[in-house]
Amino acid sequence: MNAPEPKPWIMAIDPYKPGRSTTDSGAKAVKLSSNENPLGTSPAARQAFASAAHSLERYPDASGTELRDAIAAIHGLDPARIIYGNGSDEVLHLAAGAFAGPGDEVIYVNYGFTVYPIATRRVGATPVVAPDRDYATDVDAILACVTERTKIIFIANPNNPTGTYAPRAEIERLHAGLPGHVLLVLDHAYAEYIEGSDDDGGMALAKTASNVLVTRTFSKMFGLAAERIGWGYAAEPIIEAMHRIRLPFSITIAGTAAALAALGDTGFVEHTRAHNAEWRRWFAGEIAKLGNAGIRAVPSQANFVLVLFEGELTAEAAYKGLMDAGYIVRWLPGQGLPHGLRITIGTEDDNRGVIAALRRMSGAGAGVEADAG
Repeated sequence: MNAPEPKPWIMAIDPYKPGRSTTDSGAKAVKLSSNENPLGTSPAARQAFASAAHSLERYPDASGTELRDAIAAIHGLDPARIIYGNGSDEVLHLAAGAFAGPGDEVIYVNYGFTVYPIATRRVGATPVVAPDRDYATDVDAILACVTERTKIIFIANPNNPTGTYAPRAEIERLHAGLPGHVLLVLDHAYAEYIEGSDDDGGMALAKTASNVLVTRTFSKMFGLAAERIGWGYAAEPIIEAMHRIRLPFSITIAGTAAALAALGDTGFVEHTRAHNAEWRRWFAGEIAKLGNAGIRAVPSQANFVLVLFEGELTAEAAYKGLMDAGYIVRWLPGQGLPHGLRITIGTEDDNRGVIAALRRMSGAGAGVEADAG
C-alpha cells in the first residue's frame, strides 16, 4: 500500500537523546546528565512565574518586546536585532532554516552539540565535521573545510560536551578567514560560566559584522530550563530572515515573566557562578588524583566536566556504577565518546559523592578528600 514517504535527509537524523532522569531500575537518582543549575532557580523568577498564572487564557506577546528590551539594556544591544525562541535550540534551527538547504554545507566540530547535525539535516543540508585538537575547537581544521558550498559554521564556546574554550584571538582568526557568505554561529549557552573577565569577543563581532550570530539561553545559569527561553543577536538582515520562519508564540507569558525577573536577580547569578567555579576546580583536581587509573578530565569552562576513561575502568562501567550509587551522568557513545562521561557540577554533596564512587570503582580507595576552594 502506498504511504507518504519522509524526505531521506529527515530519516538520516539521529534523534536527540536527552539526559536520563531515572536509573535502569526506575529509582530516582541525582541527575547530573543535563547540565541543569544545581542551585535551582532565582526566588524572584519563581514568584514572577507563579504570578503570571492569571493570564493563562492570553497569547504571549508575539514580538517579545519586553524581553528583548531587557536583554538589550543589560548587554548594550539594539533590541531590534534580538530574536527569541523556544530555548536557544530553536534559534539554532532558525539559522539553519533561513540560511541553508539542499546542496549547502554546514560545518561543526567533531565533538559538537548534537543539535547541530539535527538542524543541518532537517533542512536537507550536508553536515561537514571538522577534526578537533585534543577535544577542542581547531580553527585551522574548520577553515580547511570551508568551500563555496559552506553556508553556516556552528561553534559552541564553551563547547558542549567537552567544556573546552576557544579564546578571543582564535574566534577572531576564524571569522577573519571566512568568506562573507558564511554565517558564523557562536553558541554561548555556557558563556556565563567562563572564569575571569575573558570572553571570546563574539557579541562584539555580532554588533559589527554582517555574518555573525550569537545565541544565548536562560536554561543554564538562570535555572529556567523548564521554560525554554533562548535568544540570539545578529545584523538586521540575518534576524529579519529568521523572523520569517519563527513560530509567533514560542515562549510563554509565565516563562517571559520568570526570565525578566531572573535578569534582575544578579545575586542569584553571581552565587551560581561562584559555586560553579569553586566546585569545578575542586572536581577537576580530584579527577587528576585518579590519573594513575587512566582517568582524566578535559579542562572545562562550562558547568560540567568531561571525564575520560583510558585505563582499566571503562566509561560504560563507571556510568553503570555511578547509577548504582545514585548518580545519573551522561555517557556519550552516540557522540563518538564511548570512553567519556559528561558530569554536571552539582551541589557539594553531589560532587563529593560522585568522586567517592569513582575512587571506589577505580581502586583508588576512599582516600582523603581535598577541601573545596
